[in-house]
Amino acid sequence: MNRREALKNVAFLMGSAISVTSMGILFESFTLPEIEKNHVSFSAKDEELLAEFADIIIPTTASSPGAKAAGLGAFIPMMIRDCYPAKMQEIFASGMKDMQAKCLKNFNKDFLAMSIEERQKIMTDLKNETIANDKAPSFFLIARDLTILGYFSSEIGCTQAREYLPVPGRYDGSADYKPGQKAWATN
Repeated sequence: MNRREALKNVAFLMGSAISVTSMGILFESFTLPEIEKNHVSFSAKDEELLAEFADIIIPTTASSPGAKAAGLGAFIPMMIRDCYPAKMQEIFASGMKDMQAKCLKNFNKDFLAMSIEERQKIMTDLKNETIANDKAPSFFLIARDLTILGYFSSEIGCTQAREYLPVPGRYDGSADYKPGQKAWATN
């Protein structure tokens, strides 16, 4: 199975955790015309910003590393450039610039210079704006979806954030599931 097929399967399994917009992108053919690919570019600073953004969504805990450790700073731009149509790439890039402008306006610093609490405040504002705009795709929605998808399809997400059961293994349709136990992942 190739990575794109695996991502599609993870997206399907996550169901409502991923927005309809992202599900539509992921369930399309995954083959964009070359003219649609790489419509926007991301700098090393952009990747660092996206890694920190993703780490607010899925932070490091006592039991597993967070999104930043899973390499989401590089994963998100790769998915945007390779899988999203040009219009969605522009929405994402414009939204990221708007977020930076909001950071400067509200806190007089860029996202990377802000404290965790300030970043959480900005992200809460972005989430609320996304909810208010209802079904329109946004930077926040796309970044959140790709954070969830990328993290739970990464090695860290599959082996440390979830219970890991190497395959082949025996099938047990009535395996005990204890309250608080991590969800299962297989290889």
